[in-house]
Amino acid sequence: MNDHRWRTVDIVVASILAVTFGVIFWAWGLLWNGPAGAIFGATFPPAAAAIYGVWLLPAVLAPLIIRKAGAGIYTELVAAIVSALLGTSWGISVLWYGLAEGAAGELGFALGGYKRWGLGQSLIASVLAGLTAAGLDLYYYYADWQTDWKLAYVGIVVASTVLFAGIGGHYLTKALAGTGVLDRFPSGRARDLV
Repeated sequence: MNDHRWRTVDIVVASILAVTFGVIFWAWGLLWNGPAGAIFGATFPPAAAAIYGVWLLPAVLAPLIIRKAGAGIYTELVAAIVSALLGTSWGISVLWYGLAEGAAGELGFALGGYKRWGLGQSLIASVLAGLTAAGLDLYYYYADWQTDWKLAYVGIVVASTVLFAGIGGHYLTKALAGTGVLDRFPSGRARDLV
């Protein structure tokens, strides 16, 4: 990444991603509190985390597409704000989550000096985001769970985040680059390097 300054197109695309994912976050909350909670709540509650990774996709996808420092934080935080405005059941606490999860995803790319944009860096970012989300949940919501449930929850959240955000984000970026819609971004111009 030679130019750290954000262009107008960077801001516009990051904002579109954020608003889109904010709506998805809100709908995903309905799924979490409805069918997933009903299915797993009475048997093995940590298993509901299998769908968790979708909430962390912007923290990985936005940096992969935009390739600017701050893209993960900005997109995840704005998506959280949008979901809060739509009336998510967790209220404004999602803002703290969005900031922390975005920063964790961002750290994954910062560790590569914002020069590595392949699957390996995407997986690192997703693991960090998943660990952060699971840690916040265990502290705020599941502190009274038994240790084996806590360990299972962390493992399932991280696995889900690796699947949806790490692998999914990498291949979604690659697919979008192949269509030409990312030609104004380094991720689109370096299709073979994504």
